[in-house]
Amino acid sequence: MKKNILVLPFIIAYFCLNNFNLQAQSKELRELENIAIIDQKVMIPMRDGIRLAADVYCPKTDKKVPIIFARTPYNFNNWVDGKEITTIRVKKALEAVKKGYAYVVQNERGRYFSEGEWDILGVPVTDGYDTFTWMKNQPWSNGKIGTYGCSSSAEWQMAVAALDHPSHAAMVAQGYGAGIGRIDDIYEQGNWFRGGVVQMSFMAWLYRVEHDKFKPRIPAGATQEDLIRISRFYDLDPENPPVDFAEAFNYLPIQDGIKNINGKSEIFDKMIRRKPNDDAWYEGGLYHDDMEIGVPSFWFASWYDMSITPNLALFNHVRNNTKDAAIRDNQYLIISPNLHCGFTKGTSENTMIGELSVGDARLNYDEQIYAWFDLWLKGEQNDFKDKTPRVQYYTMGSNKWQASEVWPPENAKPTTYYLNSNGNANSLYGDGTLTTTKVKTDNPDSFTYNPMLPVPSFGGTPCCDDNILRGGAFDHQLTETRDDILVYTTDVLKEGLEVSGFIESTLYVSSDVKDTDFTIKLIDVHPDGKAYNLDETIQRARYREGYDKEVFMKKGNIYKIDLTPMSTSNYFKKGHRIRIEISSSNFPRFARNLNTGGNNYDEKEGIVAHNKIHHSSKYPSQISLPIITN
Repeated sequence: MKKNILVLPFIIAYFCLNNFNLQAQSKELRELENIAIIDQKVMIPMRDGIRLAADVYCPKTDKKVPIIFARTPYNFNNWVDGKEITTIRVKKALEAVKKGYAYVVQNERGRYFSEGEWDILGVPVTDGYDTFTWMKNQPWSNGKIGTYGCSSSAEWQMAVAALDHPSHAAMVAQGYGAGIGRIDDIYEQGNWFRGGVVQMSFMAWLYRVEHDKFKPRIPAGATQEDLIRISRFYDLDPENPPVDFAEAFNYLPIQDGIKNINGKSEIFDKMIRRKPNDDAWYEGGLYHDDMEIGVPSFWFASWYDMSITPNLALFNHVRNNTKDAAIRDNQYLIISPNLHCGFTKGTSENTMIGELSVGDARLNYDEQIYAWFDLWLKGEQNDFKDKTPRVQYYTMGSNKWQASEVWPPENAKPTTYYLNSNGNANSLYGDGTLTTTKVKTDNPDSFTYNPMLPVPSFGGTPCCDDNILRGGAFDHQLTETRDDILVYTTDVLKEGLEVSGFIESTLYVSSDVKDTDFTIKLIDVHPDGKAYNLDETIQRARYREGYDKEVFMKKGNIYKIDLTPMSTSNYFKKGHRIRIEISSSNFPRFARNLNTGGNNYDEKEGIVAHNKIHHSSKYPSQISLPIITN
């Protein structure tokens, strides 16, 4: 009996503690239940009979309300291991309902409780259209729908916006680049490529998120009552074991990288075999520039996002090419100094991007977003257009928000810097320079690229955190001691200068292999020698004449290569220097070129390339910087 008396307080404490944790986790849910009608696991029918699961949060009011709609491949179930938790979607719903909106979150086809088969942006675009129609027809709906989300919740929005559903009244797309297929000369096909080279981040992302075909499935035709009951205990979000992605990234052939770590690789197997202009890229949900967006749009991009250049290019494309003048005039853009989707979680009074402080980069994002929705979904005649600049962009170095009517800013003047050396630009200790005057004599810089010993990725713009790719700005001095990196640097700046816009670069190259890659990084060199990266790009030589064909090199011939533009807004202070790094690898940020001229994805062995960068009046290798003038 005494033992029981001694144990009792611990039992009481145990249950009190767990009840306290549950209450702490469910605070937002309890508040939401007081102000909203919650309808979970609503199965919305598509035109082919497939049903997609959604949770609906509607304000307790007799008035019809506008809708904020989020669509995602990620799990938003409020129950995990028998406990009700507060998810990010619950917080978003609470925020929306408080402001007089219904909030609807839906899983993509084939994800969690939604029926059908999943593919990355490969499910029917009409799924979005059909869901709009269902929401419009609800008795509590005022018929106005705004789409909202970052990354996977943004990427589907553009192609559906091109369908021009009458209820799709406004769009807020953040970090949306993986939904962009082709914009003019940029063929990233959803960030799968850069310059025709596979971006390896998707391997890590797919390992974590791809559903196995042998996973348990909800039986077709399950009722909403069944789904709500099951959702309280049935975990549809199992986690793959943690792995060292260095093993997966380094494994050859690339096509077997996920299999080598015991991951499911059906989608990766299919996509890794595609070329940049493969017909399959045009069959799914990617947006391409022959599609016309018909929705007022508020775009959010980040300087250290893998998709920064196509994101900005899309904003310009819509503003310049949409036939409806009212739509052209209602496109707005924010560019923040963050990693992918770090708009609020990455900003503070001392915002750090990797190792670099860029000052106080906070902005009233939520205030602007809801003013935007109030304008288009509620019809409120607020002061959004009067108060909100067309383009808001953060300039690093001077560490301040700026405004412009266009991108790049009207006073950005392209200024050409030419590469020069005496043929020894290898490493930080070489003689490579950047100058605004052309050089007459060609003293090419040579370097050896061994795909088995590639230049390691360091900072920059990868996506989707894993254990070896870290994004942001880092000091590159140590990396620049490698002989397979060519380094070109200006003299010390006597006056500060701002670079804001697209950075174009042209290289004249030769090699002793049929195909290889060329990489560039833009660097801000501080007075103490620290060299912080701003942006990076790459180009596969075989695609130098376009992504619809492969043209291989001949030994010793000199070829012109225009790389995909980089983007930044950075103030190079007085006493700083501007630098570029050139090499043939940036791994595992980008897949290694094995230099054989083969498929690359199915090859196990590479060959060493001896590459040259030429610079002279005949071969003016150069970089063009958009410098802001007064």
